Amino acid sequence: MDQKPDQQQSAPDALSKEPAAGAEAAQDTSRPAGGEATGADGKPPKKLNPLKKFFRKVNIYLVLFIFVLAVAGAIATVSYLNSKKAPVTPTINSQSLTTDTLKQLANSDATVGNSSQTLTIQGNAVFTGGVLIRSDLNVAGTIKVGGEMIVSTITVSGKANLGDTQVSSLQVANASTLQGSLTLQKDLNVAGTTSFSGPVTAGQITVTKLILSGNAQLQVPNHIAFTGASPGRSINAAALGAGGTASVNGSDTAGNISINSGSSPAAGCMVTINFNQAFTSTPHVLVTPVGAAAGQTAFYVNRSTTSFSICGNNPAPGGQAFGFDYFVTQ
Repeated sequence: MDQKPDQQQSAPDALSKEPAAGAEAAQDTSRPAGGEATGADGKPPKKLNPLKKFFRKVNIYLVLFIFVLAVAGAIATVSYLNSKKAPVTPTINSQSLTTDTLKQLANSDATVGNSSQTLTIQGNAVFTGGVLIRSDLNVAGTIKVGGEMIVSTITVSGKANLGDTQVSSLQVANASTLQGSLTLQKDLNVAGTTSFSGPVTAGQITVTKLILSGNAQLQVPNHIAFTGASPGRSINAAALGAGGTASVNGSDTAGNISINSGSSPAAGCMVTINFNQAFTSTPHVLVTPVGAAAGQTAFYVNRSTTSFSICGNNPAPGGQAFGFDYFVTQ
């Protein structure tokens, strides 16, 4: 096959921005001798918009990328400069009080400033009269009170260290821990249950009922005294003999019965002790004879929830003083 002549060139690339050689030759031939380009109709061609020329020569995506970088850089610069600025301190207008002004305040009632202003006293201040604070009192340092401090309500949200404190009424909603000694000069009323893990020392404890649970022990190193009103007594004149008497000294729980027998006593119940308060069930009555004459009576006891009697199978010796000690438990 015959080769194409070398002068024949390939078709120009559609995407190439360079004009084809043939197009340049056509444009050159269309120009008149004067050098000005003309169209097919002999008129000069229209000039292209400068923006169109720019976009033909520059990639639009590259321009957008550079624009985004410029905006990001501007934002970063402004943020950095703002972070280096010192914070603006609010300006508080201050006004000095002269000596004459203070004298005027001392002799009359005056209002200084308003609620949006701040009164700053750099030196010490002494108030000879009362001070009324209508709003909150914020103290950044320590409060030292030389005399009494009377408040209707005090709320402590954090930790408070109190020295000698007198409280007329103290209500604690949550658990409280007392690490030191607690001295109560008046009554302590507890509506609920109270637990003590250590020893409790008290001059006197008055309880309605004392219950020892589990394997608890009641240790009394000193004497036990059972106090209360003396119970009533009734005597049997025949068992005591003519002119015989009997008296009781003690309480429903414990005491002593003193007997002075008369002449010709008979066997039987000599004295009956009537309790001030009846027991819920028949109690246990322990009786100990005092004196040889009490032992000669061969005594025994009759008991009920309201009373007990000391009786003798043998007549008591006449003209003798003797007695019986008793101890009663439920």
